[in-house]
Amino acid sequence: METNEIYRGRLIDHLQLVVADLERSRRFYEAVLEVFGIPIAGEGPGFFWADELVVSSVDSPASNHVLTGRTHLAFQAKDREMVERFYRTGLAAGGTDNGEPGLREAYHPGYFAAFLLDPDGNNVEAVFHGQANYSAPHVKITF
Repeated sequence: METNEIYRGRLIDHLQLVVADLERSRRFYEAVLEVFGIPIAGEGPGFFWADELVVSSVDSPASNHVLTGRTHLAFQAKDREMVERFYRTGLAAGGTDNGEPGLREAYHPGYFAAFLLDPDGNNVEAVFHGQANYSAPHVKITF
């Protein structure tokens, strides 16, 4: 089997979703992010954030008063069970099925993922690429 090496944590500083109903979105994202051990890290007038993800209401000063269009984002899962928990938890928190947990061999061998639509129709994925060695559990930035 071919060995692949990829780098994460260098490209995206943050990703912002502007949503129609902030509380409904918060319930969804708070629930699914808990599966990954990621808490809501902060909030302000009309927004909340967790790691690189910022979710704001259309009337928030952070939003430019325009809803974002449909976006696809994928969260990294540590194993298949985490993908399955993401799917079950997301459905219970207001998500809509967009692809049950399973192998997506067309992407690459061992690609195991599930897809949900969040309350605004964004395509949110949890993916496990297979067993891998990580150089660090996270990136810590101090400024």
